[in-house]
Amino acid sequence: MKVLVTGGAGFIGSNFVRYLLKSRRDLELFNFDKLTYAGNPESLADVAQDPRYHFVRGDIADQQAVDQIFERGFNAIVHFAAETHVDRSIEDASPFLKTNILGTHGLLEAARRFPAMRFIHISTDEVYGSVPAGVSFTEEATLNPRSPYAASKASAEHLVTAYANTYGVPVVILRCTNNFGPFQFPEKLIPLMIANAREDKAVPIYGDGLQERDWLFVEDHCRAITLALDKAKPGSVYNVSSGVPQPNLKIVRTILQHLGKPESLMQYVQDRPGHDRRYALDSSKIRRELGWAPMVRFEEGLHRTTEWYQANAMWLDHTRSGEYRKYYDRHYTRRSETFRI
Repeated sequence: MKVLVTGGAGFIGSNFVRYLLKSRRDLELFNFDKLTYAGNPESLADVAQDPRYHFVRGDIADQQAVDQIFERGFNAIVHFAAETHVDRSIEDASPFLKTNILGTHGLLEAARRFPAMRFIHISTDEVYGSVPAGVSFTEEATLNPRSPYAASKASAEHLVTAYANTYGVPVVILRCTNNFGPFQFPEKLIPLMIANAREDKAVPIYGDGLQERDWLFVEDHCRAITLALDKAKPGSVYNVSSGVPQPNLKIVRTILQHLGKPESLMQYVQDRPGHDRRYALDSSKIRRELGWAPMVRFEEGLHRTTEWYQANAMWLDHTRSGEYRKYYDRHYTRRSETFRI
């Protein structure tokens, strides 16, 4: 099997590359990644010498580069490459429109020339918008994105569906809840809390911290993607979730307890504009049709994640240099200026 992975140097992408290489031998895998601030070759240092693995640096918004990589011929593409951080999309939506929408369009244009190629599109639960308490969205729910990031991902989904209906591209869409685990860039909640707490720095809490998210250990997501790659019918859409939404405040307190740090490190900061209150997905469809279920309990996954960041301080320090420092200053040191409305 010959697989193209876009954005394979990012958080979920790198974990998926590693998972797929470990889980099967008859595989040739190409990782096509622009290496933005969130793409880190160090995340795949352990597979870099595997003869089945090939890295190609390129931008999915560069049609010529996309066409060139597709000329190698693939059985499937797993599309992770995206701008993903909501706060960055609020500050400047332009990169999100270019990468998430136009980049996806370029990939679809190339994919429609290869009718047998399966196109796995990795989306997000944020395309649904905020969900009321006691409700979990099914795949039939209307998309209602409420941030520029979510809108760009919903737009990309509509393009994917349109290319399936118009050109017959065999697509599968996965909408997953918040992932966590090793190699996640420390602008996201869990690695940011771990990174700051281990250095006794303030851990920023948006608003009242009671926003609810459904957390899934990244390895469980990788298993879902692999099942979709092997078994899903073209045109399928699947929610992927643990089914256990939890407030952010509880997550932060759990991390502090695990690291033996005081709750006095918690610092409440200005909330994100238009911050969705709650995400929750019904994943019964993928459980029923593909036989998937999460295997890593949240507590176990959080323990493994915290221990990984503790043991990989060098990786963490490298990711927090340069551009990250500027981002952190804008979004936390000068947050009231950055998000002035």
